[in-house]
Amino acid sequence: MKLKTLYEEAVKIGIQNDLRGEKEINRILEEEKKEFEKLKEDEKLIFDKDRLFNPYTDSRVLYGDLEKDIKKVIVGIDMEVQEVLLTYILNRDNNANIDLIISHHPEGYAYPKLYEMLKIQIDLIIQAGLASSVAENIFSKRISEVEHRLHSVNSERAIDAAKLLNIPFMCIHTIADNCVTKFLNMLFENKKPYRLKELIEILKEIPEYKNSIKKNISPKIFVGSDNNLCGKIFVDMTGGTNGSKDIYEKLADKGISTIVGMHIPEDHIEAVKKANLNVVIAGHIASDNLGLNLLFDEIEKKEKLDFVCVSGFERIKHY
Repeated sequence: MKLKTLYEEAVKIGIQNDLRGEKEINRILEEEKKEFEKLKEDEKLIFDKDRLFNPYTDSRVLYGDLEKDIKKVIVGIDMEVQEVLLTYILNRDNNANIDLIISHHPEGYAYPKLYEMLKIQIDLIIQAGLASSVAENIFSKRISEVEHRLHSVNSERAIDAAKLLNIPFMCIHTIADNCVTKFLNMLFENKKPYRLKELIEILKEIPEYKNSIKKNISPKIFVGSDNNLCGKIFVDMTGGTNGSKDIYEKLADKGISTIVGMHIPEDHIEAVKKANLNVVIAGHIASDNLGLNLLFDEIEKKEKLDFVCVSGFERIKHY
């Protein structure tokens, strides 16, 4: 398929799996179009026009001809300069014929905009019952912190290498995270785990988490115990990066008992304990794998791709 088609399909799938719903996504895109129309002509020239159809600023085609035919892709969780060089060597010495590099974690100009995806967490917490003003106030500081931290990153290294070696490069971050978030939400709703040990067993049945156990990274209860009741589960796997540690008591007040996430910082664990919540950490790389695989399952309904798997990624089909 054309690179443009692959990209557009990924965005479409990301929207379909976004728990905020397509109506809310359409509202966001309409706001972007109105803002674009207000710009002066010189400002329009530097505006990221992908924002007019793609609400996920951390998922972009960062280099390459959009009309290029894509048959074989190399995919990894982190695709940096060394993986770009590896791709070049595989093409040069092994006739690998790789058409495109796909990174899960953002690179290039998509990386500094990662902080904007935290707004997804605001919307999901509002859905959980918090007042919008409370959610926005709690997250405003965290969004600012992430924005400031990303302002100084050297984000173009891998993309510069890809340009020099003329290898198309794209990143698919929140789009894939949306897929794993929706999948786990539906799974827990259907299977209704009663105790945390049952929730862990459900995760261990999923191939990506089963594989991570072999690598000594098992789904784990970080706060709570096997026999704790799951209660109402909140899946926290989309929205760029970890949110605010000040949110946990508010979630508990709204009836949330258990948070299932990819990862959690140590200072958040203390806040979780104070809020008397349970936390189950499914695993970062395994969850990223699951999100990407669910995404590729949908993309391959349109056209099959050949995969080269590196940097922590393993292609597992769920159909």
